[in-house]
Amino acid sequence: MSPSPTPAGGAAVDALLDPGFLEDVQSRPMGEVRGLRRRAEQEEVNLSYTRRLLQGRLDIVRRELQRRAEHDGRSLVDLLPEILSEKGRGPAHGLGRHQTVQPAAPEVYESWVHGLTPDVDLSDVAGLPDADLERAARALAAAEGSLSERRRGVQQVMDALAGELARRYRSGEADVAALLASEGRH
Repeated sequence: MSPSPTPAGGAAVDALLDPGFLEDVQSRPMGEVRGLRRRAEQEEVNLSYTRRLLQGRLDIVRRELQRRAEHDGRSLVDLLPEILSEKGRGPAHGLGRHQTVQPAAPEVYESWVHGLTPDVDLSDVAGLPDADLERAARALAAAEGSLSERRRGVQQVMDALAGELARRYRSGEADVAALLASEGRH
């Protein structure tokens, strides 16, 4: 079965990325703006989780192809610590946001990532022919690029909403004491 043509995040992310999503945000009630920010944060966490799953698979597949090309006698298992280390993955990209929210339904994202290579069983990477690994690497890299673009868009929405909240506090439209009181009730 091939993966759903809907990109990771589907309709929920599509709604956030719609140009009209932030329309009239300045006139919306404070609680609604906070809710929109939480919604965007959840989708960003979901996309980040999915991206990490993709990158892990892609790193393993690429390292196996490199191992073969270099006739490296070490096994993929021997190389795993290197693959999983920061040195093996290269420099970190992204904005380094601290996440306090957990991914919603991680099994859905794991299934989506697994479905990106339906005809290539990545459970035995070392046993796969080069052509299968190359096909899997292309599929994973394309999905990672698209997903990263969508994630950046969601982060821009989060930033716009956070900026609006900050503007309200700076201008006195919103009261920090009221926020703290409402947060204490939850």
